[in-house]
Parts: sequence; C-alpha cells; structure tokens
Amino acid sequence: MNRRKKGNQILKARAKKANAKLSGKNKPKYISKADRELAAAESSEEANIVSDE
Repeated sequence: MNRRKKGNQILKARAKKANAKLSGKNKPKYISKADRELAAAESSEEANIVSDE
C-alpha cells in the first residue's frame, strides 16, 4: 500500500467515525430484564386501578 493510499484511508476512516458520532442513534437504549418486568408490573397495576373504578 503506498503512502498516499494509506493517508487517504486514515482520513476516510476518521471522517466516517465523525459522521457516525454526529448522526442520530437508531438503536433504542438497553433496558434490563428486571427494569422491563418492573415497568410491566406498574402498568398492569395502573390497568387494574382504572378497571376497578
């Protein structure tokens, strides 16, 4: 690999990383299994309260 190609490759990689950092995150934030169960329990309790009234 010649010097010019290696330099361009490094600059392209840096630009790609910078663009990835600036773009929005498509992946949702990770929620642990315990937190998901807790949220489901709270929502089911709210549903029970609403149906009782």
